[in-house]
Amino acid sequence: MILVTGGTGLVGSHLLYNLVKSGEKPRAIHRKNSDLQKVKQVFSYYTDKAEEFFKAIEWTEADINDIPALTEAFEGISRVYHCAALVSFNVNDEKKLRKVNIKGTANVVNLCIANSIEKLCYVSSIASLGRPLNGEMVNEDSPWNPEENHSDYAISKYGAEIEVWRGSQEGLKVVIVNPGVIIGPGFWDSGSGLLFKKVDNGLNFHFPKVTGFVSVWDTVEAMRHLMKAGVKNKRYIVVSENIAFKEVLCKTAEALDKPKPKKALKKWMIYMGWLAQKTGSVFGFKQVITRDSAKTLFEETRFDNGKIQEKTGLRFTPIHKVIEKTAEYYKS
Repeated sequence: MILVTGGTGLVGSHLLYNLVKSGEKPRAIHRKNSDLQKVKQVFSYYTDKAEEFFKAIEWTEADINDIPALTEAFEGISRVYHCAALVSFNVNDEKKLRKVNIKGTANVVNLCIANSIEKLCYVSSIASLGRPLNGEMVNEDSPWNPEENHSDYAISKYGAEIEVWRGSQEGLKVVIVNPGVIIGPGFWDSGSGLLFKKVDNGLNFHFPKVTGFVSVWDTVEAMRHLMKAGVKNKRYIVVSENIAFKEVLCKTAEALDKPKPKKALKKWMIYMGWLAQKTGSVFGFKQVITRDSAKTLFEETRFDNGKIQEKTGLRFTPIHKVIEKTAEYYKS
C-alpha cells in the first residue's frame, strides 16, 4: 500500500487523484482540522465520481510530528510520498518551519527505515538548491552556500533534504523532486492559487522576479514516473519554464478577462513596506517582508530541467496553457 503525507494540499490531492485513477487504494494522513472537502473539490474538477474516488482512499488522522499516530499510519505500507510541508515566509514562523519541515521529515524517514519501506519520494523545492556564482542555470548539482542569505523556508527544506539523504545512507531508497512555483487549481487562498484570486480582485502591481514554474499535473506525473523507475538516491528539478512574475500575472489577467497589472513595483516601495512591517512587528503585527526577501523580487534565477526530461521523457506543459487551464477551473 502507498502512503501519502500532505494529502490535503495542492500536490497531495492531485497525487491522490492520480493514484486512485490508476487503480491504487492509497492511505493518506490528515491533521485533525484539515479540510477534506477541498480534496473532493479537486477530484470534482476531473471526474463526476469524486465521492467514489474519495472513498477509495484510506484516510488516517495523524501528524508527522505525532509519532504514535504516524507509526500506526505506516502499518502495511510499502511506498511513501512525503508531500506534507509548511510553506511560510513569515519571520515569526522559523521554529514552526523547522519543526514541521525538518523534524517532521526526520520522523517520516525514521519510520521508513524501521518499516523497510521500498522507496520514498520527497517533495522538496527549488528554494533548497544552491545558486551558481557566475549566473549560470541552477542544476541538481549546484552547491548550497550557507553564507548566502536564505529564507527560513529555504533553510527548512534544505534541512529536510539532509534527513532524506541520511535515510539513503541507512539503506532507504529515495528520490527527491525540486518543483518550481507550482500552478494548479483548488487552493485559491494560498500559494500560486492566491495569484488568481488577487488578479481577479484587481491587482495593480507586478514585479520582475524570474524563477521556475511548473504545473501540478506535470509535478505529479514526474513523481509517479520516478517512483516506478529504477532510480534511487537522486534529485530532479521539476520546472517547465523560467519566466518573470510579470508575465505570469499578465497571462493570468488575460485568462480571467481582467485588467493586466500595469504598475511596476520599485525597490523603494518594497523597502518602505519592509520598514513599515519591521516597525509594526514591535507591536505584534506579522512581518512577512524581510530585507533579503525584498531583494529576491528583483532577481533572475533560472533552473535547468534537462535531467528530468532525459530520465522520464516528460515534456512539460507550457505555462501559458497551465494558466489558461487553471483559470477555467477558477472561473467555474
